[in-house]
Formats: sequence, C-alpha cells, structure tokens
Amino acid sequence: MLNSISASEFPYLQLEYYSKDTANLSPSQLRRWHVFFQNVPEAALSPNVFIEQSNTKLQQGEKYRFRIGVENVSELPMDSLLIKYWLVNQDKSITPIAFPRQDSLRANTFILPSLELETTTLSGAKKLWIDVNPLVANGTRYDQPEQTHFNNIAYVNFEVETDKINPILDVTFDGNYIVNGDIISPKPNILITLKDENKYLALTDTSNFVVTIKYPGETLARRIYFNNSPTSGLKFTPASLPSNKCKIDYSPNFTKDGIYELSVQAKDASRNVSGANDYTIKFEVINKSTITNVMNYPNPFTTSTKFVFTLTGSEIPTWFKIQIMTVAGRVVREITQDELGLIRIGRNITEFAWDGTDEFGDKLGNGLYIYKIFSNINGTEIEKRASGADEFFTQGFGKMYLVR
Repeated sequence: MLNSISASEFPYLQLEYYSKDTANLSPSQLRRWHVFFQNVPEAALSPNVFIEQSNTKLQQGEKYRFRIGVENVSELPMDSLLIKYWLVNQDKSITPIAFPRQDSLRANTFILPSLELETTTLSGAKKLWIDVNPLVANGTRYDQPEQTHFNNIAYVNFEVETDKINPILDVTFDGNYIVNGDIISPKPNILITLKDENKYLALTDTSNFVVTIKYPGETLARRIYFNNSPTSGLKFTPASLPSNKCKIDYSPNFTKDGIYELSVQAKDASRNVSGANDYTIKFEVINKSTITNVMNYPNPFTTSTKFVFTLTGSEIPTWFKIQIMTVAGRVVREITQDELGLIRIGRNITEFAWDGTDEFGDKLGNGLYIYKIFSNINGTEIEKRASGADEFFTQGFGKMYLVR
C-alpha cells in the first residue's frame, strides 16, 4: 500500500496518472497501482569501517599511502569495482592516477583498496579525490547500475615538501684533506662523496656529477667519465637508503710533474647543487721521491713538539728514524717510524709528539738539542728536496730548544 511508504523518507517519490476520454467525456477511473522495478546494489565509502593515510606532510620522494573502506550496503552483489583517483594541484590543474579494477564487491561486505603514490615529481598542497563506480562512456552512465552516488566520492588533503636543501660534497686525497697547492702522490686515491638529507630520493644518477682535471700547461680542463675502470675512470657507488650517501673513487696515474686542478660539480636528485661554486682545488705532482728537511714544531717547545716535512713521489719510506742528540753528540732519543705514525706523500705533521724525555722516559734538561733524519726506500736513500727551511740546518742537522 502507498500509505506504508513514508513521505519524509522518500520525499521525491511520485506517481502520476493521466486519463482522457474525448468521446464519452467519461475518463476511466484507477482502481490500483501496480509498479514493477529491478533493484540494484549500493556501494558507499565507509570511513567508519576503515580509513588510513600516511603522513599528511611528506618529504619529496616519500611514498604517500591511502586506504579507505568501500562497503556494499545492499543485498545485491556488484561486479569487479572500478575506482577513480585524481589529484587537484594548487593551480587547480588535475593529475589523473591510474588504478586497477578491484575485486567484486559482494553483498553486505567491504573491501580496502590501497593506493601507493610516488611523490618524486610532486610538490605543494594536494587534494586526493576518490570516486567509486565513476561515470564512464563520456559521462553518459555509471560503470555499474547503483542506487545512489553521492556517498561514493570524497577527498583528503596532503602536502609534499619540496627538497630545497643542498647536498654536502666532500673530497679527500688518500684519505686526507688538502689545501690549495699541496703536493700529492702521482698515484692518489681521490674519494668524492655526496651526502643528502633526503631519505627518499636516492643519489643514484651519475649524470648529476661533472668531474674535470686541468693538466699542467693546459688551459682547458678534461672531463673524466664514469667507466668504473680502476685507473682511468670514475667508479661510482650509488647511495643505499636511508643513508643517502654516494661515492666516487678515482685512482689516476699522473705521470707529468706540475700543477693540476681538480673541479667537481655535484647535484642531488632534486637538482640542488652542492654549493654556489664548484669544488675546485690545485695540487702539485712530483714523481721523483724526495724529502724536505724535517722541522720540529713548535720550536722552542715546553711540553711537546711534532715533526713537519714534505714527501714527494709515489712511495713512502720503508725506513725512517729521527735521532736526537746533545750538542756534545750523545744520542738521548731515537724515534722510529712505527712511533711516528702514518706517513703520507705530501705535507706531513706527525701524529707523534716528543715530550722531551730520553730513551728511559726521564725528562731532559733545558737547552739546545740537535737532531738528524735517516730515511730510505728499500735501502736507497731518499734525495733531499730544497725548501725554505734549509737555512736552519747545518750539514743535515737541525736544532731544537727545550724550555720548561
């Protein structure tokens, strides 16, 4: 009976009857309504059943994840479900998102479609829209028959923070930092590292690097390419997330003496440069093995003094000893290579610091002491190289002053 249908619940439900009799002027009278219809299912977004999204503020490159319950609130099943996603950007432009059909939506059940979105190329505020069972066929019909559609569409907000922080570039020669004009080994290991704070955009692209060397006497720099050769090219090791740090190993053989210039240009995955200017440094190569006179610093000294000298060539001494004597020639202390610590090609200041004690650990008295250096490579004495300190040495002997 029509009186069993609530007008407040179905305010738009109407039945209309029209009858006309032009001959007898006596229209037929309606005794009853008989309405036939075919029921259809009803899908609805159900955040009360389940909703989940990753951070609403993400770093560029961080994956955005979104899930929401879709429920069939009717007694009739639906076929495989078409779901449409799209992004509305800050400039009101629309970016469609491809998404596969989901499983069929059976009666009185729900599914949890899961969207995972790459943000590598995204930035700024976004609206993510979802439309379940959307219009198809140029907007002429819904993908499947359904009772209503207003409860099938919704949006959520999120933001992608653009990566604008510069990466950190680091360059070492045989494990050490050098200053402009330093002498290095003709066969150095040059290690270039780049570290980025972004934990999602990995440093994996060699095209973000330009490495050049300017050789002695040349005006144009030569670009060094990546070919993973142990001697002639750059060997690239990509970053492994979340520690976003990559490295380049370069082990050239500089056979020509003179001043070289290394330049490194580096960018992160977002094209942020490592600095306003390229990293550029000049260094000197001397292939012949030589050693300068060894100075102690500070001199005079009170508590301790270290030893400073420069080595050239590609080999470190196989034997190195510092002999300290009184002015009368009595040896009071011999410092061996093992005590001195690591020695490298180029400018050296020893890890070891002599504290003014003799071989037995007893403190020596104040005054003047002389010292001499002995060094060789596989039994061959290393040639002395002239330096600005030579005037402080007499026949290979240096002077130091102990003042307590």
